[in-house]
Amino acid sequence: MNRAELISEIADLTGQPKTEVAATLTGIIHSVTTALAKGEKVTLVGFGTFERRNRQARTGRNPRTLAPLRIPSSRVPAFRAGQELKDVVDGRSRLKAWAAPGTKSSTKKTASKSAKGKKR
Repeated sequence: MNRAELISEIADLTGQPKTEVAATLTGIIHSVTTALAKGEKVTLVGFGTFERRNRQARTGRNPRTLAPLRIPSSRVPAFRAGQELKDVVDGRSRLKAWAAPGTKSSTKKTASKSAKGKKR
């Protein structure tokens, strides 16, 4: 899925215009990038954590000449998946049903049905 497909998917799920979704997504990406540049962690509970990691300087090899070359230290972005994301991807649990704000949620119906079943 690329950026345009993601914007279309979110617009379909939320009922918002694509331009609004695109602006929101751009704002999220900008905020996460700014925080990482400052060295801060960005944690989205259940989804994962974005952080900046430091790579040490090391010696590599030029693949053509096999001559050693020095690779300087650098800072790289990293992502650690949250437990909920890991479980859904692995198939150990199901993704919760999505309901746009202002609509009736199917999870509420299921919860009330299961609560009735427990009372008996």
